[in-house]
Amino acid sequence: MSRSVRPKNPRTVLQPPHAPAPHAPAPRLDGTDLAILAELIADGRITNIALATRVGVAESTCIHRVRALRESGVISGVHAQLNLTALGLPLQAVIKVRLGIHNRELVKSFHATLTRIPGMLTAFHLAGEDDYLIHVASTSPAALRDLVLDHITVHPAVRHTETHLVFEVVPGSGPLNHPA
Repeated sequence: MSRSVRPKNPRTVLQPPHAPAPHAPAPRLDGTDLAILAELIADGRITNIALATRVGVAESTCIHRVRALRESGVISGVHAQLNLTALGLPLQAVIKVRLGIHNRELVKSFHATLTRIPGMLTAFHLAGEDDYLIHVASTSPAALRDLVLDHITVHPAVRHTETHLVFEVVPGSGPLNHPA
């Protein structure tokens, strides 16, 4: 029996032990599955009883459906939404990073440094002119400058960075609200 182990690095994302192959076809979801997902997106801590009531199915059906959604990899985790200002990180920025050298070893090395960037919220490895977008939270403009200078531009593969301050984060409509 496999079980999840808490990672040493809290930013490490654990895949459930029964996660599908990375390129497995998406499971077919019906209206009940989509309703369950919508409710869980709105409140990941909802009880099975309340979820079943809101979706209009029996509790046993609901728990079976949620379990199937987890086992198929559709639900990969439940996360707390944190107030960054309350944590003392009122300044957010998106840092565009352009690498000057694209050999596999240096790209892999830069990629490995991402989890060590203080306040890094999300990083995107991109195709196009810029190679990475790094979303960070910081205590102040000076701390943000130090973060860029001490943790990003020092890497030998980095050729250019450009930092954009975030005025406001506007949540998207979510993955369930897309054209068919």
